[in-house]
Amino acid sequence: MKKLCLAIGLLAVAFAAEAADKKIVFIAGRPSHGPLSHEHRAGCLLLAKSLAGVPGVVTEVHTNGWVSDEKVFEGAAAVVVYSDGGGGHPFLAGNRLQTIGALAAKGVGIGAIHYAVEPTTAKGNKEFQDWIGGCFETFWSVNPHWDGDFTSLPTHEVTTGVKPFKTNDEWYYHMRFRPDMKDVTPILTAVPPIQTVRWKAGDKPSSHGGNEAVYQDAIVKRNPQHVMWVTTRPDGGRGFGFTGGHNHLNWGNENQRKLVGNAILWIAKAAIPAGGVVSQVTQEDLMANLDPKQGAKPKPTPPTNKPAEKPAEKPKP
Repeated sequence: MKKLCLAIGLLAVAFAAEAADKKIVFIAGRPSHGPLSHEHRAGCLLLAKSLAGVPGVVTEVHTNGWVSDEKVFEGAAAVVVYSDGGGGHPFLAGNRLQTIGALAAKGVGIGAIHYAVEPTTAKGNKEFQDWIGGCFETFWSVNPHWDGDFTSLPTHEVTTGVKPFKTNDEWYYHMRFRPDMKDVTPILTAVPPIQTVRWKAGDKPSSHGGNEAVYQDAIVKRNPQHVMWVTTRPDGGRGFGFTGGHNHLNWGNENQRKLVGNAILWIAKAAIPAGGVVSQVTQEDLMANLDPKQGAKPKPTPPTNKPAEKPAEKPKP
């Protein structure tokens, strides 16, 4: 009888663990840039709201660049950072690279949005390639504003229900990916306009504006550039990088919002709904929770949408 009770108890624990909600921790960076740009807090809150209707998922949004208590990470299935980057990246302060690295080693998903895909070359570059598959590297990558016209999407779980779309954003490109793109899957790819590289023969390379490598690849050869990607890791974890997100109003684009929402669920190993993450965002929602900033608040305008011919299908198991 005791053995039977023990077996039942262990089974109950196993089922409870299986049924436990997937906990997603958002880390929103400090206020930055002008109104409706780099709205880290408002953007994270919108994404969390978009995921609110997904069964088995819970979200927490932590602001000002880090969590109030690192115990928050206990039981997390994924950590998503949306913040400024470079030397001010929240992951580069103190021993936080080690903290995030320990989570990744346990299989916790790691996602980075916009400037948060950029650590520094000296600190964080290798870790970001390990965790999310690639990163912005100064004197290699560029950060222009342009119309990303995503006319086709790959068949992948994160593109479930997503239609082709077009948005004007600060789409970083020419990322420093893992060698040979190992275990990295491009999700959003487009050919950027020629004027997006501010460099010509004889110029000194610029940290963010252009260099010979990106000039040859994107401008001379006109190779498509990847601005969103997903990856798997040997530790069993998953990651993604999304270089858009400068323009806050683009979260009003249903397909962009759905794509990033799907990616967050995917890195958390949560079930993606059959039609992808479905959410409604009003103009009032877009103008809510904005950081207090100097300057006039631009009038909200609906983001450009490109109609789909056919949504990407969810791959069969």
